[in-house]
Amino acid sequence: MILLDGKALAEKMRDEMRVEVSELHKQGIIPNLGVILVGEFAPSMIYVRNKENACADVGITTQTLRIKDDITEEKLINIIEDWNQNKEVNGILVQMPLPKHIEHQKVLDTISPLKDVDGLSVFNLGRLLAGQSPYFYPCTPLGIVEILKSYNISTEGKHCVIVGRGELVGKPLANMLLRKEKTANATVTVCHSKTPDISYFTKQADIVIVAIGQAQFLKRDMVKQGTVIVDVGVNRINVSEKKTKLVGDVDFEAVKDLASAITPVPGGVGPMTVTMLLKNTIQAAKIQNRR
Repeated sequence: MILLDGKALAEKMRDEMRVEVSELHKQGIIPNLGVILVGEFAPSMIYVRNKENACADVGITTQTLRIKDDITEEKLINIIEDWNQNKEVNGILVQMPLPKHIEHQKVLDTISPLKDVDGLSVFNLGRLLAGQSPYFYPCTPLGIVEILKSYNISTEGKHCVIVGRGELVGKPLANMLLRKEKTANATVTVCHSKTPDISYFTKQADIVIVAIGQAQFLKRDMVKQGTVIVDVGVNRINVSEKKTKLVGDVDFEAVKDLASAITPVPGGVGPMTVTMLLKNTIQAAKIQNRR
């Protein structure tokens, strides 16, 4: 069994990014990420801090707007439109979730496609669906593809079963794996909450990717020998009255001896998601300075 070490891969890629960003600095190009955090939702505050630290680690500057959760949708959109015109801001990231009175897709679609480093605007997702290359691929799916590629796990001609049809992972990843490219060309099945017997599909899979936010959902009797398993989930469960631990959507201990390769939680897909945000921000700076 191969442990697909996303943390080690992320560190390797960040080493390369430091060199790349240093060269950009010499050319007077300072990649800059603008982050908008609405409200004080504790997990979002942690995610934003982690992203700020990751950017600083490779030489990307950040500016973060921390805004009260009573901001109107119109004012939030006005801020994004100002940043769209600001040449010093290369990438724009709006931390999800947003308050319920704000339509999140409308906000994401306000971001210039050239600055949409999360790859979640209708423009970039639409290009992906149309079989064209978006300016930026969504970070988590891109991280998954990079992990498979770095470990020489081919998806071409393979049956990939994705458990979860979410906008952040399932849907974009399915379209990425369907591309007519050597690093894709998979047969893709997407399962979700209304799929009658998910195990029927996962037991057929060459590669299973689980992204449903349900702790240890994928059990031993749901996979065949030799399956590649990618776990996107991050769930905190109680192990005693005072102790918790992080687990994925896969019952790791139960399936690891059946898998030919598997991502751990933590240390698998998570570090790659943030690293792909860095990659997209660097790419955004390069694109904008070519125009």
